[in-house]
Amino acid sequence: MGSFSYTKEQRLRKRPQFLALGERGKRVQNAYFIAVFAPAQGKVSRLGVTVTKKVGGAVTRNRIKRCVREYFRLNQHRLKAPVDINVIAKKACCQQESPLLAASLDHLFNRVSEGSRH
Repeated sequence: MGSFSYTKEQRLRKRPQFLALGERGKRVQNAYFIAVFAPAQGKVSRLGVTVTKKVGGAVTRNRIKRCVREYFRLNQHRLKAPVDINVIAKKACCQQESPLLAASLDHLFNRVSEGSRH
């Protein structure tokens, strides 16, 4: 099993990275999240998180981002191949507790893993 870290190299950080992923990526969604994903250009999977102001205030948005990052950190080894993922939170997730969000992310990452096989 690999490391459970979440390093700078594992993050989508710049606007061009998000735009390129949006153009070349596939989309899957469930009740609380949308995932845009594509095979990674490098050797590691990278995560970007988008939570807009319509989801809620700063405290709510930060809680959702922490939940998504923590899920990715603990479960990135389950992805079959290196993949770039942008997880976009829907408005419905602002009222939900962390265990329900984690279950939703589990479902989403399973679909990403199935769709990212080369």
